[in-house]
Amino acid sequence: MPVSEVLHTVEGQVSYVTLNRPEVLNALAPGQRDRLIELLAQASADPNVRAVVLTGTGRGFCAGADLRGGATTSDPVPGDVARVIRLGAQRLIAAVLDCEKPVIAAVNGTAAGIGAHLALACDLVLAAESARFVEVFVRRGLVPDGGGAYLLTRLLGPQRAKELMFFGDALHAADAERLGLVNRVVPDEELDKTAREWATRLATGPTRALALTKQLVNASLDTDRTTAFAAEAAAQEINMTTTDAKEGVASFVERRSPEYRGR
Repeated sequence: MPVSEVLHTVEGQVSYVTLNRPEVLNALAPGQRDRLIELLAQASADPNVRAVVLTGTGRGFCAGADLRGGATTSDPVPGDVARVIRLGAQRLIAAVLDCEKPVIAAVNGTAAGIGAHLALACDLVLAAESARFVEVFVRRGLVPDGGGAYLLTRLLGPQRAKELMFFGDALHAADAERLGLVNRVVPDEELDKTAREWATRLATGPTRALALTKQLVNASLDTDRTTAFAAEAAAQEINMTTTDAKEGVASFVERRSPEYRGR
């Protein structure tokens, strides 16, 4: 994979990751997918990175998996398809959900198929007014992958999730915001600025507390109350050992703004 197909910079403790194949609306090739997984893992482990912004160049955020040249007419061996999905699309979505730093999707255009799921797996979703979300799978006679049913059902409930997946109609940014799929819709020309402002705020926050909060929220719909309360108590126990927790309490007592270091 050419390095230019995924652009990456770190500025002000924010990792900026940009899909860069505008000629195909940033359709995701295997090499790009693996690079995204690698960069998310690096961000998770790097104490100097405290937030991530994921976006695309041109008119597309990500038009889904790049199927050109990848289809085969031969019958797959049983287990092959499941293995490809597990090690590919599902691994990518898990990398976003499991990243220990907050991840912002700045959706600059079409987000279709795995591209839509990539955006919706992020912790916060900003969308340009021109953005669209498309559950394109049904149009190709395919079952949604990349955790689509898992994500959409939790975000929208089963009836709305089925509507989007059964019909495959494009959902425009304003409607996505109305349904709660995105946090904020902004004019196209303000998307980058807004994403940077949000990322900067997150990067100056209590990074470990944010990571633990992310874990609690992501797990909340999969656990019973007893398990959730136990996880909350454990997160509190862990967080109170951090420098940032001590700083947060001290700054409150001393009536000053906290200075969090991400530790």
